[in-house]
Amino acid sequence: MGTAAPPVDTSPEAHPRNFGSDNWAGVHPEVLAAIAEANVGHTPGYGGDPWTQRFHDIMTHHFGPDAQAFPVFNGTGANVLALQSALPRWSAVITAASAHINYDETGAPEKVGGLKIIGAATENGKLTPETITGAIIGRGSEHNAQPLAVSISQSTEWGTTYTPDEIAAIASTAHENDMILHIDGSRLGNAAAHLGVGLGDITTGVGVDIVSLGGTKNGLLGAEAVVVLNPEIGQGLRYLRKMNLQLASKMRFLSAQLNALYERDLWRTSAARSNEMAQYLNERLAEVADSCRVPGVEIVQKVESNVVFVRMPAEVAARARRKFAFADWPLEKDIVRLMCAFDTTAEDVDALVAAIVGASRV
Repeated sequence: MGTAAPPVDTSPEAHPRNFGSDNWAGVHPEVLAAIAEANVGHTPGYGGDPWTQRFHDIMTHHFGPDAQAFPVFNGTGANVLALQSALPRWSAVITAASAHINYDETGAPEKVGGLKIIGAATENGKLTPETITGAIIGRGSEHNAQPLAVSISQSTEWGTTYTPDEIAAIASTAHENDMILHIDGSRLGNAAAHLGVGLGDITTGVGVDIVSLGGTKNGLLGAEAVVVLNPEIGQGLRYLRKMNLQLASKMRFLSAQLNALYERDLWRTSAARSNEMAQYLNERLAEVADSCRVPGVEIVQKVESNVVFVRMPAEVAARARRKFAFADWPLEKDIVRLMCAFDTTAEDVDALVAAIVGASRV
């Protein structure tokens, strides 16, 4: 989920790194090098290049031999394209109320994709089989959009992570009710790193049908992908990608980025680093909260990826923002989101905690 990001502070005391979003981080040096290496000579456009062919091979390594991969520009485009390719126009998609496709994409799945989104209430951003079953309404009625898909975010907008068993149970519920299962995997790498599993273990291996695969939030300049796992769906995706403005003419530069991230272990090391820094931030804030050095500070959600949600007095947050940017969380008052990135350091975390402690003493 996106949040209302504060303006960037350019005052002398502002820190050069921030916790506003992992989108705020730069490009990983290995990714920049891969782009430069792809910038050689002429090669066919629209995916006819060797980098894109290599990307397809890499995706089958992660997701199995039936996987079909389609590079795109951004996460919203990936979500709209994935759902639209798999569903008829009269479909409804059941998701968590806090999910990007429901709350945070300016209605694109509905307005561009032509699909009805059903946002179900959750405690921690995670759907359950029971929640899904309860949200299936109007089946067979011409007066209702038909629930034909379930979409989960992995990791969720609250930073929580579905285990393989939880996803398998959701997939089983979806399939028993003639629905497909889509994953918004903008931070799929963070979830896999947290769980200590491979990308296929939380997708193909547990019944997922189609994935929006992230890249930008894990160090790419701007590249995502739609990965079709179920060969019975998504046949029109190559046409919809063009129609939805997501077909890159110089696709080699998207594919080169994705290859740099997923061919070896860069996706895991970068995600694990940002997760590690979030855990360290969680521990440091817990220390100052327990010692009452910052009254009113409270960790409000389990830290299972690269984000920490903190209840913080508004005046403390405002003063801390003189040095660090971070976002207010729109769903609950006085909660801020502190997001770590692949390049966040322990020194950055220590400086942020010091700024919060100092802000509480004014």
